[in-house]
Amino acid sequence: MNNFNFCVPTDIRFGKGQIEGLPAELTKYGKKILLVYGGGSIKRTGLYDKLMELFKDFEIFELPGIEPNPKLSSVRRGTEICKKEKIDVILAVGGGSCIDASKHIACSAWYDGDPWDLVLDRSKVTKALPIAVVLTISATGSEMNSGAVISNEETKEKLEINTPLLYPSISVCDPTYLFTLPEKQTAAGTVDIISHVFEQYFQPNDGAYITDRLSESVLKTCFHYGRIALEEPENYEARSNLMWASTIGLNHLLTVGKGGAWSVHPMEHELSAYYDITHGVGLAILTPAWMRYVLCDRTVDRFAMYAENVWGITGDDKYAAANAGLARTEEFFKSMGLPAKLSEVGIGSEKFEEMAEEAVRTSGVASRAYYPLQKEDIVKIFEMCE
Repeated sequence: MNNFNFCVPTDIRFGKGQIEGLPAELTKYGKKILLVYGGGSIKRTGLYDKLMELFKDFEIFELPGIEPNPKLSSVRRGTEICKKEKIDVILAVGGGSCIDASKHIACSAWYDGDPWDLVLDRSKVTKALPIAVVLTISATGSEMNSGAVISNEETKEKLEINTPLLYPSISVCDPTYLFTLPEKQTAAGTVDIISHVFEQYFQPNDGAYITDRLSESVLKTCFHYGRIALEEPENYEARSNLMWASTIGLNHLLTVGKGGAWSVHPMEHELSAYYDITHGVGLAILTPAWMRYVLCDRTVDRFAMYAENVWGITGDDKYAAANAGLARTEEFFKSMGLPAKLSEVGIGSEKFEEMAEEAVRTSGVASRAYYPLQKEDIVKIFEMCE
């Protein structure tokens, strides 16, 4: 097991009605709030009205319309509001996109230059506004980590900013807020959780036994409750387990003692940067192809272990077990109603070379991944997904 530091300062308030305590907590920072949200679903569900009632004694400034792949232009708008109005705290209401945009805004509010500078050089992040979260989608785990992924629509780059200053101060995680999610968002969010765990599970270090067992438990939770949440949207047990799986899936707990670059996310970030597709959809398409491509004598033992410990597939033939586990994974993605091919989301081969080159340039996939991938490898994986 590798050395690690583990410190997650976010205050998680999990369960029904936890939003009631939020005003008292935010009062500690001041009375001027930047409310960040997406396409307006919080108004349709009544959550917006609830927030306005709870924060009636505060001064609220709004930044609506955050995109599913949050854009730099939105960060710039939010940063301008924060500076002009002297915002005390940012309240992100939504999923990972709103939270990620809020994180970038939080540190950009204390920076005199362009917000994109902070993505290209994290050392320039020296201070950040406090961030509070009301989570409405289970997917990214951004409610309890220090990372944020932002798309620069001008350069077609989708990159991460990550610093301990960007941990949310408090996150309200009420599973009832997931009841009204569209099926596609439930499905894509579940795959996003699974992919986060895969990226930490399929790593070079095999000595972090406890971390691997925790990862397998989160995977089994997603595979068990994902379909139930689709079929019974108001099943509190399913929603609560998926919500917590999302949070612990990327709050660093599942990577301690391991470490290494991620494999599928760098490829998918190029798809969503160039074509603006839903992140979880891209992951569902790419993951089975990546599994098939990297399955070899060096990786078969871990794939067979995954098949046995997550799917209960046993046998003397490790390759047979590994392939059976891979097939079960792919079948699950399809059962969630997600596309299996790039052509299903309108993506052709014209940008494969360009996207593969960018994936290598902007990540450690070529040198530090479980199975290092060069540009030509990524092109072949894209081709497997046509």
